[in-house]
Amino acid sequence: MRSTTIRQLRVFEAVARQLSYTRAAEELYLTQPAVSMQIKQLEGTVGLPLFEQVGKRIHLTEVGHELYATCREIFGNLERFEMAVADHKGLKKGRLRLAVITTAEYFAPRLLGPFCQRYPGIDVSLKVTNRESVLERLAQNQDDLYILGQPPENLDVSSEPFLENPLVVVAPRSHPLAGKKRIPLERLAKEVFLVREPGSGTRMAAQRLFDEHGIPVNISMELGSNEAIKQAIAGGLGISVLSRHSLALEGEQGPLVILDVQHFPIRRHWYLVHPEGKQLSVVARAFHDYLKDEGRRIAESPFASGKTRGGS
Repeated sequence: MRSTTIRQLRVFEAVARQLSYTRAAEELYLTQPAVSMQIKQLEGTVGLPLFEQVGKRIHLTEVGHELYATCREIFGNLERFEMAVADHKGLKKGRLRLAVITTAEYFAPRLLGPFCQRYPGIDVSLKVTNRESVLERLAQNQDDLYILGQPPENLDVSSEPFLENPLVVVAPRSHPLAGKKRIPLERLAKEVFLVREPGSGTRMAAQRLFDEHGIPVNISMELGSNEAIKQAIAGGLGISVLSRHSLALEGEQGPLVILDVQHFPIRRHWYLVHPEGKQLSVVARAFHDYLKDEGRRIAESPFASGKTRGGS
């Protein structure tokens, strides 16, 4: 094992955690052949197979399980060492790993901009993915901090709200209800809805409101991103419930409009989350405090000039 490299172990750890060469390659920004080659070289060094193929899925062998546990211990120790070094250096250098759900992509870069300008020596990694994947990363403690619209109930985490996340009803500007005031919630039963995938926090919150009032939701299409939903709305395929933050860059004369519907906006918050008991590095602590002190003002700045209201 003396010839084994850290790079090979990181590739192995990613494949073992994902149980997929393809997903590991995407995570590490490598090609699948490059990942396969690293694993073959590592297996050659170990002298035993680390994975076995059963049908279309791969599984860890007994030796693979042993090496995976060893990797987690090694990388945990390296992470603690990096944190200690960063603490000694203060905020001159360091690393921040942030994972956010897709809707947060509309404000997370704006939050990071002033922080990175203030601390130019900090290396930032921003992972944007769906809620299910963020929760997987959180459970495996892959990042320093996480931004979620709803903290998980089945994981032991520390969470703190730092920004309002109002959910609004969005329609094409040409919609008959655009410009109407205090639209009854029942009126939306006649509309067709575009929604995110099951498990989406926005979808769950909207469905909860409609269920509480006994109003059926006519779902016409499930789409995998807010941008796809916005394009579908603009194309006249239906209406949707979206975070107001997803409309941050929409102009007042753009193709979308926020409908004035009773019981909306749904009041929610964005949460900064990390595993309970996790020792935050000096960089992560600084970003945590920065969000509490300045995050709301920076994230909401695009809404100062207009709110994409119908009839305005």
